[in-house]
Amino acid sequence: MLLDAHQRIINYVRLSVTDRCNLRCTYCMPANMRFLNKIKLLTDDEIIDILSTLASAGVSKVRITGGEPFLRPGLIKLLERISYVDGITNIAITTNGVLTREYIPALKSMGINHINLSLDSLQPERFKQITRRDSFTEVMNTLDSLVLHNMNIKINMVVMDQLNTAEINDFVALTRDQNISVRFIEEMPFNGQGNGFSGITWHYKRIMETIAAQYALNKMADEPNSTSFNYQILGHKGNIGVIPAYSRTFCGTCNRLRISATGSIKTCLYGNDVLNLKPLLQQQQPILPAIINTLKARYIDGFTAEKHSTNINKTSMSVIGG
Repeated sequence: MLLDAHQRIINYVRLSVTDRCNLRCTYCMPANMRFLNKIKLLTDDEIIDILSTLASAGVSKVRITGGEPFLRPGLIKLLERISYVDGITNIAITTNGVLTREYIPALKSMGINHINLSLDSLQPERFKQITRRDSFTEVMNTLDSLVLHNMNIKINMVVMDQLNTAEINDFVALTRDQNISVRFIEEMPFNGQGNGFSGITWHYKRIMETIAAQYALNKMADEPNSTSFNYQILGHKGNIGVIPAYSRTFCGTCNRLRISATGSIKTCLYGNDVLNLKPLLQQQQPILPAIINTLKARYIDGFTAEKHSTNINKTSMSVIGG
């Protein structure tokens, strides 16, 4: 198994398959984002090599992210190959939902039914303001289709001061009649602009206080390594949770690696890239020893990693991969 410097087991990898996105969410990237030349991205074979190596060392869960993963040509074929990697038992996808709807039957047929849908407003005009694109209808059609196909759905809402906080309980209401999980996420500084970050005005405690003022909350048992505090509401089919992404209360149990679309590893969301796997793969060098050595230098938490990070406020979440 993979262990970090603090004896935490690493069994989960978040893998970005593209830095490209068809939205321009204000908290994620600048409006004039420049994307990488495709030749710099990991190939399908390189991705399979990485995941096979990680699986041999105990990684069992993979979350496919972007950018927007469905902008990667041939993604469904790649996902099928990933599903055959020995040791990978859980494949999940995070998507903005604009292009996802047509692929849902294919995903379900290969056993991929854990979908995180990024959705920060239920109001078309506010959605357009946040995303800088007019794609609300497509996203909501995807949500309807995910429900119809009985997928395991989590909606990720980034809570932004003076922008969408009035909708918090509207999102909670989605869980009343549908088996949906809504996760409210603290805003983070990764907007790629170096400005415009509202800070921690809406921290996880304030979010929960806002919900508790309208709903009676029952604490659920959180899964091991959970990044969210989860709650059930009496009479609701679904559930809610809050992710202290900026407060970082969950760092002590972190079990994940992040791999960018170019093959760079982050051992912490708030840290620097610490290893690029693509050159090693191109030179046919073993990557597992390099990964193990990298984990030996992993910081204990996100606050420590941030202290040693450079240009954190100019980093785009779309490049990190979420």
